[in-house]
Amino acid sequence: MADAAQQLDAVAEDLRGLRQLMSESDELRRFILSPIYGRDTQTKAILAVLEAAKVGDLTRRFVGVIGQNGRLSALPAMIEAFLDTLARHRGEVTARVSSASALSGAQLESLTESLRKAVGSKVVVETDVDPELIGGLVVRVGSRMFDASLRMKLQKMQLAMKGVG
Repeated sequence: MADAAQQLDAVAEDLRGLRQLMSESDELRRFILSPIYGRDTQTKAILAVLEAAKVGDLTRRFVGVIGQNGRLSALPAMIEAFLDTLARHRGEVTARVSSASALSGAQLESLTESLRKAVGSKVVVETDVDPELIGGLVVRVGSRMFDASLRMKLQKMQLAMKGVG
């Protein structure tokens, strides 16, 4: 439907925003995944959240249908499947980057360019903040992962020190 309505970019942006909301809010995630609440209650609540987030009509209707069919618990997987399918359709590779603090625009641009050169195709970078990394980055492209976080370096150093003593 998004393709036919020429709204692929808008729907993808809406779904990325919804995914971000779910990752940042434990309450929202628990509410969506909980079998305790009825379909109507869950659907009304998620539609109110989407309305407040100014999500487009097509995305709201899609999520509404999912809710009425009692499938909101599958929404996170549906979002990932849509975004992955869209990326493949466009010949893009998605890189998921975790950092200890938010990346600046210049850092993100530099990272995107480096990944594009390394991968050899257009790269869409999705970022999230994980303070437990302490510093550095964890980059996942497909099934490959590069962990340059300070947490990993400290763990390696700890293992090396155990081997010495």
